[in-house]
Amino acid sequence: MTARDDILALGKRIGQSIIGQEEMVERLLLGLLANGHLLVEGLPGLAKTRAIKSLAKNLNAELSRVQFTPDLLPADITGSEIYFSEGGKGEFKFQQGPIFANLILADEINRAPAKVQSALLEAMEERQVTVGGKSYPLPELFMVMATQNPIEQEGTYPLPEAQLDRFLMHVEVGYPDEASEAAIMRLVRSEENNAEQKAKSVTSERLDPQAVFDARSEIGTVTVSEPVEKYIVALVFATRYPERYDKDLAKLLQVGVSPRGVIGLDKVSRSYAWLNGRDYVTPDDIKAIVHDVFRHRLILSYEAHASNTTPDKVIDRIIELVAVS
Repeated sequence: MTARDDILALGKRIGQSIIGQEEMVERLLLGLLANGHLLVEGLPGLAKTRAIKSLAKNLNAELSRVQFTPDLLPADITGSEIYFSEGGKGEFKFQQGPIFANLILADEINRAPAKVQSALLEAMEERQVTVGGKSYPLPELFMVMATQNPIEQEGTYPLPEAQLDRFLMHVEVGYPDEASEAAIMRLVRSEENNAEQKAKSVTSERLDPQAVFDARSEIGTVTVSEPVEKYIVALVFATRYPERYDKDLAKLLQVGVSPRGVIGLDKVSRSYAWLNGRDYVTPDDIKAIVHDVFRHRLILSYEAHASNTTPDKVIDRIIELVAVS
């Protein structure tokens, strides 16, 4: 099997336990392939936590789940130095925290204050943790998937822009359709009746992480033509200088997409093209994933909030205005 066959098979196995959320499963794979982090937003019960747990079950990788709460401390995530005494001598040794795993589920990330959220900044960007003046590298396969509830904001701490910008994609999860809802009920019944047998079958089919690294190497060879590069840059600059395209659009935007957005759009579009069996990126690939890459990087104006304009509506307008060269 090729690396693409392995990844598609992984997605299919995840999809068997995550019914009606095909887009979220696809975004999960794209984050894995593009070596980035995901912020997943949706109401409770929409399989956000189940999705990354299913990824960990089907991939030979270690999963750490951290429930973010107001009383959480940064050391609860990164780890800390602990004093050990033996034979009359004592020394401080670093005790690794849950961040030292392959897949990190930061559940309800906005329920912890900024000082705890900041514990993820260095890990997400530099793939290392610094404690007591010494840096400790994180595993080569490393991805953070954070979840948050879009409705209940009482007692929460909004993520600062620097934190949001470190997420490759912001994925919004909606309700499944009627047919999927019925299939979910049948799936849960089946799992309850065959829990032991299912656990054995999943364990035997776990994908080796080398398949992910091989896939990333192939994605590195995916071609992005000069017109497509110009299109990516034009979309980004339309968020920074909207007045060049439309006066009404300029009233809706306060801050545009950062250079990380350019890099992210390039990475995810190449991963998307590769996942769809192509070795080149098309404008349609970019349009398919630009909302997830830009959604959390736009800061809307007061006028936009007053008129209930969402980032997705602004991105839709930008796609209409920016022509493919």
